[in-house]
Amino acid sequence: MKINLTFIIGILFGIFMIVYGISIGDSLIDLAFDQLWNFVDPASVMIVLGGTLATMIAGNPPRALLRFPKHLGIILNQKRFDPQGIIDEVVELAQIARKNGLLALEERANQMEDNPFFKKSIMLIVDGNDADKVRAMLESDIDQLSTRHDDVATMYERASSAAPAFGMIGTLIGLINMLTNMNVESGGNSIGKDMGVALITTFYGCILAHLIFNPIANSLRTRDEEECLCMQIIVDGIMAIQSGENPKFIREKLEGYLEQSVLEGGGEKRERRGKRGRSSKEEE
Repeated sequence: MKINLTFIIGILFGIFMIVYGISIGDSLIDLAFDQLWNFVDPASVMIVLGGTLATMIAGNPPRALLRFPKHLGIILNQKRFDPQGIIDEVVELAQIARKNGLLALEERANQMEDNPFFKKSIMLIVDGNDADKVRAMLESDIDQLSTRHDDVATMYERASSAAPAFGMIGTLIGLINMLTNMNVESGGNSIGKDMGVALITTFYGCILAHLIFNPIANSLRTRDEEECLCMQIIVDGIMAIQSGENPKFIREKLEGYLEQSVLEGGGEKRERRGKRGRSSKEEE
């Protein structure tokens, strides 16, 4: 498995910069690591982490939560999605179909056990199904897959919203305890320390949201975009093969997706797929 170093480096660099920023003394090279203990508070960890996990448990089915290791594996794995490789494969299939007919593609389809969607697409046209029905079925598969991926990413985005909220709750708890236990006769000498402890929960909440959950959600959406791009290339390529288009024209047509994916943002592509899904439901 090829490791996704970008994600790991980003998280570690963020942690390093936070620790470095906390430890800076009178100069950039004068580090006081003992200051890190000012940011350690087990009670705050329990409030923020426990509250965020409770929100995830309450708002998501158990099977989604149990798949966290799988989600992490998807992020850490520098995935197999290769749009250019898919295009080359489609063009090769188009050349075979042009020489020997669509039935000659069945043997190649049986060799694609590692890509069930590609195999299904080929078998649909080999079996002589109507082109419109084939496209509708395949695009429905893409929409359903993207919807499942979106639900997973949304789960982590909700967690990233809950973490700062529980950080604020922890801060309020700390402030209440500080004011309740304040000793007026002593002159309030412990206010500064107590205030610092109260604010630590907000600090934890922001780190959990923006350094853990948001990167996970964004990485999952990126994976979704990569997979859906390959699947859409397969759909358009297979439909072009069924209609008997020239392999060179098919390559030029499909390579336009590569340029388009660079120019467009993920949000625009998700919006376009959402519109396509809504329009198909309206037609039904």
